[in-house]
Amino acid sequence: MSTVREILCKLSLEGDHSTPTSAYGSVKAYTNFDAERDALNIETAIKTKGVDEVTIVNILTNCSNRRTKKELASVLKSALSGHLEMVILSLLKTPAQYDASELKASMKGLGTDEDSLIEIICSRTNQELQEINRVYKEMYKTDLEKDIICDTSGDFHKLMVALAKGRRAEDGSVIDYELIDQDAWDLYDAGVKRKGTDIPKWINIMTELSVCHLQKVSESQRGPGESFPELGPVYPEQASNHGHVVDMLKIRSEFKRKYGKSLYYYIQQDTKGNYQKALLYLCGGDD
Repeated sequence: MSTVREILCKLSLEGDHSTPTSAYGSVKAYTNFDAERDALNIETAIKTKGVDEVTIVNILTNCSNRRTKKELASVLKSALSGHLEMVILSLLKTPAQYDASELKASMKGLGTDEDSLIEIICSRTNQELQEINRVYKEMYKTDLEKDIICDTSGDFHKLMVALAKGRRAEDGSVIDYELIDQDAWDLYDAGVKRKGTDIPKWINIMTELSVCHLQKVSESQRGPGESFPELGPVYPEQASNHGHVVDMLKIRSEFKRKYGKSLYYYIQQDTKGNYQKALLYLCGGDD
């Protein structure tokens, strides 16, 4: 993405916070969950000649995320390989642990994986971002904000730091239409109306106000007969582990609307073996 304005347009502004996210999940809490039984079955699968990957996949993709001991991750890492290893090890992490590890990876080495940084930081709630910050420090003994500052620069740096704090206003029951109109005009004056874009003004509005408020702003008219450039989200939140497959039904619906065929179909076409099986389980069905 070449400009901060393009990044801002990827902020997730269409989330339905009125419905519990669990209602959209493809992986549900398992009522007959038996940790000891599953642990024994996984141990047997690992010790089987050639490793019984099917059993491991069946167990870890059919129950919602639960805390696991580090030993399990270590043993599975030594028993599996490739893409299947990546999926299974990701499933053992809590949502915050997964996001923290992805953020760290996006800033590791030369250059920055800006897409991964944007995708996570722009699509998480305040509560999720605050937990990510806590877990990031616990895992890497440094602050997420400090790493972002060291690895980014310019307006992109200012935007990421502001969003990562997780201090956006929460949605309220009172809609301030006067403020919505004012913000709409401010964004119009800061971007559409002038030559160049007043980036600080955009950053202040887009990182401090609630999602609901910004939705209303994006729907408003700016100027005589002119609409402000569309601010809706371009892609849904990632679904990389149990913590995020709570949104899978939404993602599947949006995916098919955008690409014409189901996510399930594309997984079948582009993957194979037990790696494919794991992804199809997590997808939760065809559309």
